[in-house]
Amino acid sequence: MPLSVDPRRTLHDLARARNVSLASLSEMIGRNSSYLQQFIRKGSPRKLEEADRRALAQFFAVPESELGAGEENSYAPSSRSEWIEVPRLPLGAAAGPGALTGDEAPFDSFRFSRRWLRDQGLANARLSAIRVQGDSMEPVLHDGDEILVDRAQRALRDGIHVVRIGDALLVKRLATAGPGRATLLSQNYAYPPIEVALEEVEIVGRVVWKSGRL
Repeated sequence: MPLSVDPRRTLHDLARARNVSLASLSEMIGRNSSYLQQFIRKGSPRKLEEADRRALAQFFAVPESELGAGEENSYAPSSRSEWIEVPRLPLGAAAGPGALTGDEAPFDSFRFSRRWLRDQGLANARLSAIRVQGDSMEPVLHDGDEILVDRAQRALRDGIHVVRIGDALLVKRLATAGPGRATLLSQNYAYPPIEVALEEVEIVGRVVWKSGRL
């Protein structure tokens, strides 16, 4: 590995450029949420373990050598088919009172490793990335986080979903509330539950991943 390569600085810059938090990256590789922050800020661990380094290199589409591996262990994508371009939509899903939807044409995209998506059980997902607005889903989702929404998962089941009620796009946890009824639940208890008729709710998709600033 060239002496000029600083894996900690590289990882910090990659995370900022992708607008993904170190906490969510730590969780992605199966570590506690402070793991990568400690690696970057405190130098502990001294170097990334091979499996962690490989997963991060695949996620960011960079050689493993940029994250501390020797050239013989370097990961480099062999073809564009190994990556999935997930469209970023200029929409805000309100974690609050509600937001009006706008143009759904993508303005950008995130690139994800096909292998990583498969490992997360998302090989057949129909993914889009949208932005969270408001604070009613804190501490799980924060204002400004970007979330991956699997539009193939539209059934009413446990989990956080993006739903449309009229022209408003919301991100909430869904729960059944009796025959033909559903409750939209916030994580922030300052916001009361909202009960609606199922026929009033369109389930856009299930939230399967998030990124955001620390």
